[in-house]
Amino acid sequence: MTFALALEQLLNGLQLGVMLFLMAAGLTLIFGVMGLINLAHGSLYMVGAFACAAVAAATGSFWLGLVASLACAAAAGAIVELLVIRRLYDRDHLDQVLATFALILMFSEGTRWLFGSFPLYLNIPPLLQGAVALPGGAQYPVYRLAIIAAGALVALGLYLLIGKTRLGMRIRAGESDREMIGALGVDIRTLYTVVFALGAALAGLAGAMVGALQSVQVGMGEPVLILAFVVIVIGGIGSIKGALLGALLVGVVDTMGRFLLPQMLALFVPPSQAGMIGGAAASMLIYVMMALILAMKPRGLFPAAHA
Repeated sequence: MTFALALEQLLNGLQLGVMLFLMAAGLTLIFGVMGLINLAHGSLYMVGAFACAAVAAATGSFWLGLVASLACAAAAGAIVELLVIRRLYDRDHLDQVLATFALILMFSEGTRWLFGSFPLYLNIPPLLQGAVALPGGAQYPVYRLAIIAAGALVALGLYLLIGKTRLGMRIRAGESDREMIGALGVDIRTLYTVVFALGAALAGLAGAMVGALQSVQVGMGEPVLILAFVVIVIGGIGSIKGALLGALLVGVVDTMGRFLLPQMLALFVPPSQAGMIGGAAASMLIYVMMALILAMKPRGLFPAAHA
């Protein structure tokens, strides 16, 4: 194992962590402010990916597709909140799970009806094609570095939004005491719609950016949704800071585990068995990490009250 190869895998882990942060940030905002379990969040990720792919194919511009992904995911989120989610705030979590699971099925079948069952593909824009040299001589794709940079900018923007603006003050107040801010004259319904649309837009952005790395297909959001839930449990429900740290931890541990475990096991067993056993063990690492963190900090690394 060379230093360049290890650095490449570390960057891959950071890139995965950034994508998970974009998913988890919206999810933790929605749960923290509204107390809502939204299983359909992965479907909004899929909406962003399909919107980007369709608009990019029609116009030839990835950047217009990226704007479309934000707009379509935010609009879909706002419509879902107005028509469905708004009726679930006072219901128990089982009703929320069942309703949002039904939304997953509706989004999946609706997308299949619109675009068919075959995957779509996004081309990386010319500006972000190519690779840069890493220390040690390895080449790393510019696009993946751009994803990491975009995630850092989004994290900074969310920090400023939540911590320094009037909207952020209302969001933080909504997490603490939604009845009180309603009594003070804040339109809580509008606030909920804005927060839901913001979370949906972040999920759509993640879907659009990852769409250029893999195929855009129906059901692509569900595997990412599971990891996003792991992230917010590790980081602390309702905490943006926790979502960022949790996402980076999950991304790096998952990627480095899949890279290192087979090599370590190859010292003791044949390479074919090492790859199989190492891959299975690596897929468990993030859940083992989650269990250990929760054993020490049951509310996660940064509970919302301390975020």
